[in-house]
Amino acid sequence: MKKIIVSLMVLIALSEYNPIRALSVEAHAERPEPAYAKWGRLAMETAKKKYPKAKILDYLHIGRERRQTTDIEKFKLWIEDEGKEFGLYIDIEFDSKTDRVIRINTRRSAN
Repeated sequence: MKKIIVSLMVLIALSEYNPIRALSVEAHAERPEPAYAKWGRLAMETAKKKYPKAKILDYLHIGRERRQTTDIEKFKLWIEDEGKEFGLYIDIEFDSKTDRVIRINTRRSAN
């Protein structure tokens, strides 16, 4: 009987199971906010100003266009306004050094 108990204790000690590790909580790092996130918020604010009763259904960051002194962040929002759904393209041009907004262009998709 002693041999069985000793064998079990050795087996538990050598196994990978660690009850303290099983109870520990692992910390996962949050993903950093993408660089375009603040421009995306501005794009949604712009859509809400242009279509105050509309509901934003979807959001897509198309990409960034780099120019000599400015950058343009491009977004497409899918909007429902008065029972109609449509795409709304929003381009935000800004000074790449100061982040000062130069112009915001909006246009509805052709569908």
